[in-house]
Amino acid sequence: VQDTGGSSAVSKCSAAARGYIQDRFLRLLVGRQRRRAPLVHRGYYIRARAVDHCVQDFLLKTQSHPRTQILSLGAGFDSLYFRLKDMGLLHHTVVYEVDFPNVACQKATLIKRMKELSALVRDTGGEGLGVTAFSGEDYKLLGVDLSELSELERALEEAGLDNEVPTLFIAEVVLTYMENSRSDALIQWAAEHFSQACFLLYEQMHPEDPFGRVMQQHFSQLNSALHSLAQYPDCEAQQRRFFEKGWTECSVMDMNEFFTCCTPEDEQQRVQALEPFDEYEEWHLKCSHYFVLTASNGMEPSWTPLLSNMTVSHRDSPVRMAGSITAAVCAVHSESSGLRRYGHYSVLIKPNVILTTGGFGDEHGQHCRMRNFHVLIKHAGYWKAGCVKKENPDKRWDERLYHTVSCLSNSLALVVGGRTSPSSAGLGMLGLKFPETCNASDPDDITVELVSLQPAAEPAALRWRHTTTEVIFKGEKYLFLYGGRSAAEPVLGDWYFLHTQELSCTVIPVEGPVPESRHSHSACSWKGGVLIAGGLGAAEQPLGSVFFLRELEHGFQWQTVETQPPLIPRYSHTAHVHDGKLLLVGGVWFHSSSVPGVTVIDLMTGLCLDYMINVEHLEWPLMLHNHSSVFLPNEKELLLIGGGGNCFSFGTHLNPEPVSLSLSNILTSN
Repeated sequence: VQDTGGSSAVSKCSAAARGYIQDRFLRLLVGRQRRRAPLVHRGYYIRARAVDHCVQDFLLKTQSHPRTQILSLGAGFDSLYFRLKDMGLLHHTVVYEVDFPNVACQKATLIKRMKELSALVRDTGGEGLGVTAFSGEDYKLLGVDLSELSELERALEEAGLDNEVPTLFIAEVVLTYMENSRSDALIQWAAEHFSQACFLLYEQMHPEDPFGRVMQQHFSQLNSALHSLAQYPDCEAQQRRFFEKGWTECSVMDMNEFFTCCTPEDEQQRVQALEPFDEYEEWHLKCSHYFVLTASNGMEPSWTPLLSNMTVSHRDSPVRMAGSITAAVCAVHSESSGLRRYGHYSVLIKPNVILTTGGFGDEHGQHCRMRNFHVLIKHAGYWKAGCVKKENPDKRWDERLYHTVSCLSNSLALVVGGRTSPSSAGLGMLGLKFPETCNASDPDDITVELVSLQPAAEPAALRWRHTTTEVIFKGEKYLFLYGGRSAAEPVLGDWYFLHTQELSCTVIPVEGPVPESRHSHSACSWKGGVLIAGGLGAAEQPLGSVFFLRELEHGFQWQTVETQPPLIPRYSHTAHVHDGKLLLVGGVWFHSSSVPGVTVIDLMTGLCLDYMINVEHLEWPLMLHNHSSVFLPNEKELLLIGGGGNCFSFGTHLNPEPVSLSLSNILTSN
């Protein structure tokens, strides 16, 4: 548990060094400094932002009181006191910090050794008395085990904590490491023993969905299990907990909601522009698995730092599911570990032959950008998997992620866009040539030749997280290249019509209301045009709109597809059209109480139904974002390939095997 505190301090320090948070004191308190990934920086930014938002609100609301107190439980090497003191916010406030005795002693030694720290807090020489590790006029550092409540109470009393003045308790990922009976007792003690009290809690939630399972496993492996999750798995349960333990006011929100509602727009934009970033799914999933809670008792005026910013919460209505679809591990009669990847693309190049290219995954036991192409062939009722032989292996594939692959004929496919790193320019176009006829039962018979193309349309392809979809205009086939993002533009809203024979851009008139810019959306061919659904918009907010680009005599027209009930905004899903129905598969949305399964939209009536995916037959978490899917219309079977991602600091999860969903029930009953 103490190691998690040290690790958090290093991550906060790295975030401060990159400008996410303003904190010049962390580096003095954290010995080792390591650069963390942008995803980790964002995660620690939102944590620090939430705590600061609530602490400063408490100090503002209580500034007319002659004395106030802050009690930070399990404070570790946090710099809160020094930042508040430096900002001149502690005129009449005493800060008490409590942690394990050895942590408190280490921190006290650092404070005395560092001039910048000791200059801010005047040492009054009270250390060495009982559990006090350091004592200043307005700062007391105590070494006590929080789970020993009577000992904690005695130590705080000796240090001068007054239960009659307004007091803010802070527990930032602390209580969950204690047995529930002990953390509950602490919450109740704070409510009962202080006449004017506020409590700020920041912790994990949602242990049972795929991301939650990876998160739990991570903390268990660190031997620091999250005890509160089983009994208090979500925002509602935590709110009930505080009411039951004697708090009269309590509000709570997950961190997606906090970032959207409590962080000014210009600040959101500042943070989003600090580093090249392309891990939106994991950022939003991390935020949906942490919450900030504020509770108060006896405060005049009442202390509600979250309520004033709360919009109509997306937690108000749980997602109504029309039914469930059972997931089954796909019977693959050969080695399929090459399909453990995400950010890849899978395409049906012949009946029952699926080619998968690119992405990030597991190659020979190493996590890397994938060089190998992979093929799945269905023969005699089961799938065979294998690596594809490249005819010219020296030709650069560029190990791309978030590209698209479109079949132009029965022997040629076109790769469009993709990226290596999010800071580098998008990649152009590449041809994939394969034999017109091949033995459709043996993966070893499939060969692919990489063909360099320098088409005039190349500049249009320098993007990723876009879509390319076949449309027909005046009997001619075109690829409709739409949306995505580039190194320079975090979101694109432009489009191109790519003539499939000449690979040149053709100007075709388009009328109607232009959809807002987006990436990580889905696009499907339908009635000669294209259906665009969802995506991530300019403010990194999921979109719930569906558009149909419809063919007219002289060009195309954008039309809005109305759905009832409205489609829940999502992105990073896949999509297919079958028999007048649009199927949306997986993705990420902000409803933290559930994960997207399969949504079926009737394109005639607009009826929109959500189905959950029943994963009881899978022994591992099924993460359905950054995946690919292939629909086999004859069998009404959906094949899910790959998916997963880098789960914050909890490790990388890759879905280990392809999964099959039988959709015959929902496609006939709808």
